Amino acid sequence: QVQLVESGGGLVQAGGSLRLSCAASGRTSSNYAMGWFRQAPGKDREFVSAISRAGVRSNYADSVKGRFTISRDNAKNTVYLQMNSVKPEDTAIYYCAARVTYSSDSLTSERVYEYWGQGIQVTVSS
Repeated sequence: QVQLVESGGGLVQAGGSLRLSCAASGRTSSNYAMGWFRQAPGKDREFVSAISRAGVRSNYADSVKGRFTISRDNAKNTVYLQMNSVKPEDTAIYYCAARVTYSSDSLTSERVYEYWGQGIQVTVSS
């Protein structure tokens, strides 16, 4: 079992920055890949970013590329999402997720993740 807890959300003005954290417990985080997803009101949940177990590889949705950075500290069992130059359209509930069992499917797909955090609200004001 893996428990994931997000933190760092809140209200930020457009153009500002915010850093989300996802603390994992229950299993050593270096054993699994991690992802961030988000769900805006009235929309489906969508992929934001993902990072490999060792943090060597990462990928991003086109909508956040160049503005968001994912990273991890396996010694702290924590994954981060640094959000810069935020826009009102970044407003959403952000979820972190863990993929414990390897899958050949892309990390951009929700179905490869077995564990999810409860989500945290990010609101960007214009």
